[in-house]
Amino acid sequence: MARMTSSTRPFLNRRLAEFGTTIFAEMSALALRTGSINLGQGFPDTDGPEEVREAAVRALRDGRGNQYPPGPGVPELRTAIAAHQQRWYGLSYDPDTEVLVTAGATEAIAAALLALLEPGDEVIALEPYYDSYAACIAMAGGTRVPVTLRPHEGSFRLDLDELRAAVTDRTRLLLVNTPHNPTGTVLTRAELAAIAELAVERDLLVVTDEVYEHLVFDDAEHLPLATLPGMRDRTVTIGSAGKTFSFTGWKVGWVTASPPLVTAVRSAKQFLTYVSSGPFQYAVAEALALPDAYFTAFREDMLAKRDLLAAGLKDAGFDVFRTAGTYFVTTDIRPLGESDGFAFCRALPERAGVVAIPNAVFYDHREAGAPFVRFAFCKRVEVLAEAVQRLKTLA
Repeated sequence: MARMTSSTRPFLNRRLAEFGTTIFAEMSALALRTGSINLGQGFPDTDGPEEVREAAVRALRDGRGNQYPPGPGVPELRTAIAAHQQRWYGLSYDPDTEVLVTAGATEAIAAALLALLEPGDEVIALEPYYDSYAACIAMAGGTRVPVTLRPHEGSFRLDLDELRAAVTDRTRLLLVNTPHNPTGTVLTRAELAAIAELAVERDLLVVTDEVYEHLVFDDAEHLPLATLPGMRDRTVTIGSAGKTFSFTGWKVGWVTASPPLVTAVRSAKQFLTYVSSGPFQYAVAEALALPDAYFTAFREDMLAKRDLLAAGLKDAGFDVFRTAGTYFVTTDIRPLGESDGFAFCRALPERAGVVAIPNAVFYDHREAGAPFVRFAFCKRVEVLAEAVQRLKTLA
């Protein structure tokens, strides 16, 4: 006889009950159903460099990675990650003890939070934030404490006084994302220095999501927190091949940190995927060694696409915030006579044949994000041009 389940207790763990299906799944399904251009989910519609694809094919044919790779990642990739951090930022990491390969940055975030948090620990995150942050904090039993980035002179800025006031005796960790998704903000050297000083003063750990590190524009610069005084041994830095090389389906991410922090994160990670992306790890090792010209051309291509979409959105009547990094543009819909981002995005496919994401889904304080909508520009130029033409109907 089958065991009966309680009719009063939900199947889903109560820590996850608030999350439901992600907005990305909902809006991508809406794009398919309506035949709309999907500028919602942040994935490119073209593959990355051909030589990197061929490196993956070679690995498959040569039998490298077709079976379980080493738990920390293949040595070639760990060495390449360490060399990347040294090449771009002057950060020295031991490939054997200070680098961990993960199933994308999302697993790196999950493993770091599961490893470093105890139930009741507070985690300060910059709001709006990538939706997995909240879910991973919840799964770890932590309490999220949002500090809101607010519009200021055409971009979103961090209030350092608000950040400092948010720290309590229960604060364990700062979760930082720069370049920042979804706002496109890149934290300045002064802002990062203040975060570092606060972390040292209050003896806090920092997990920093830097997956858009090679997508910074205009006069912005990407400065890893781990380079600042007192931060090398308290910072878990997360990177990703998906965003830099346009192979998001390969799910290759990584963690760099001091040996005790990497050991802690690996202890959690081994019970998540254990290992992943075997042949792709070898390909990403080669990708990380590409010449500077690749990274420059990649950034310039995305900059041109940013400018194309931003200009089109402005012409369509949106208030457009400056994107200093990532491949997203955040807009304000109030000049269009709208104020509810959810309603606007759900109606937009029928009105204009374009899909976007309501920023409010990235907020605890939903009212703070209600009028903001995010568009992705990591698409082919002809797709963006068509989207711009469709959006003109809103003007």
